[in-house]
Amino acid sequence: MTASKTAISRRIPRKTDSYIFETAVAAKKNKAWHTVAQLVSGSRRNYSSVNLDRLNSESEDGETVAVVGKILGNGDLTKKIKVCALYFSESAKNKIKQAKGENINLLDEINKNNSAKGVKLIR
Repeated sequence: MTASKTAISRRIPRKTDSYIFETAVAAKKNKAWHTVAQLVSGSRRNYSSVNLDRLNSESEDGETVAVVGKILGNGDLTKKIKVCALYFSESAKNKIKQAKGENINLLDEINKNNSAKGVKLIR
């Protein structure tokens, strides 16, 4: 799925959730976050639901992982990672904290890390 900045700009006003709208606008402004802007501005059916066991297997200790979708609490997390996502389940938040990791909203990470340095996108 590839969408130009113009296509993303047309999609963004259709978003009714203010958090999704702000995330899409912030991601569109930064070239490094263009893929995230494409996914956020698109249909919610394209959002991912990722379990903690998948995050544990696909990430390294100390890494920053971004997910356009929801983090679910199935499985265990044994690595200290920073997880950025649109949404988190309560059990996922608790398990990330138990593993000494950090959970942060995707919008906050886009604003803090404009260059997306060290961020791994999991779909």
